[in-house]
Amino acid sequence: RSSIREFLCSEAMHHLGIPTTRALALVATGDMVIRDMLYDGRPAPEPGAIVCRVARSFLRFGNFEIFAHRDDPERLTQLLDFTLRHEYPELGAPGPDAYAALFREVCTRTAAMVVGWMRVGFVHGVMNTDNMSVLGLTIDYGPYGWIDDFDPDWTPNTTDASHRRYRFGQQPQVAAWNLAQLARALLPAVGDVQALGVGIDAYVAAYERGHLEMMTSKLGLTELRDGDEELSDELLRTLAVTPTDMTIFFRTLGELTDAAAQDDAALLAAIEPAYYQPRAEPAARARMLAWLRRWSARVDAQDLPAAVRRDRMHAVNPRYVLRNYMAQLAIDDATAGDYGKVHELLELLRRPYHDQPGHEQWAAKRPDWAMHKVGCSMLSCSS
Repeated sequence: RSSIREFLCSEAMHHLGIPTTRALALVATGDMVIRDMLYDGRPAPEPGAIVCRVARSFLRFGNFEIFAHRDDPERLTQLLDFTLRHEYPELGAPGPDAYAALFREVCTRTAAMVVGWMRVGFVHGVMNTDNMSVLGLTIDYGPYGWIDDFDPDWTPNTTDASHRRYRFGQQPQVAAWNLAQLARALLPAVGDVQALGVGIDAYVAAYERGHLEMMTSKLGLTELRDGDEELSDELLRTLAVTPTDMTIFFRTLGELTDAAAQDDAALLAAIEPAYYQPRAEPAARARMLAWLRRWSARVDAQDLPAAVRRDRMHAVNPRYVLRNYMAQLAIDDATAGDYGKVHELLELLRRPYHDQPGHEQWAAKRPDWAMHKVGCSMLSCSS
């Protein structure tokens, strides 16, 4: 179960253009293993499998924290020197300045990774420091999930349900906290709090800039103008008012024609398929219409042909993501000995930005039956 999830998701993330470890192979062992899927005291046998991960390095923040915790500066320095030689040789000879530069690079790469997550609606689910790569790669696919109806407070991880520390909207802040812990661990080798503070500031600036640029591209805007940040923020607030499919909404927005943009009824009809309720509440529809009018006026002002805007938006707004229920369907079939859906989804997710005739069902909203199904909306670190 967990091996299929990691195999499919790491490949999906790669083809979405988000830094990640890769999956080289998935092999069934032929043995049964005992797993407690929700940590609720009901362990059960499941088919065993092995997924072979591939990456330049699997070094994590936690590897450095170990030596700081043990008050072992010698081995901390050895690990930093190794990392510089093999992963960041462009930063120069080992020493405090190079260690500080390495930290700054980790900060900016982490920012780019999290911006990627937020672009496609990915929720890691368990962002502790041992699940953070010093190369800025998405690593350790456990109780991850994908946003269906847009909800910044959603987390797929049942063990995080009460505090929601790792919820979708909190991921940028958690990444910053994790980087602060890495900075604390590196301080004995760097010896300069301010130098490490520069790295944290770099993360904040890189994330804020990257997120704004990302939202600008998702909205089909060619340049950032006054009011665009507020336009973006208002959309995210509006999407959260009534259950609205994030992936379908942004993909549909790119397909709006100039003619539809001139007609209120056509605007609302175009985005209706993104709603999980048959018809959104009047207040929610009015708020969305007001936003669509603003967005329409803004894209008109840049004098870009609708077809060109559509292509640009489709290049950053995927048609297909690995929705939680899709992975679970593949797992259910594989448990019964049928690996057809695993292969089908793997091929589908290799071209997430392209319309793929015959696979429209995988671009649809989450089905009702999956809303409260274990493995679809509820996962644990055993998932």
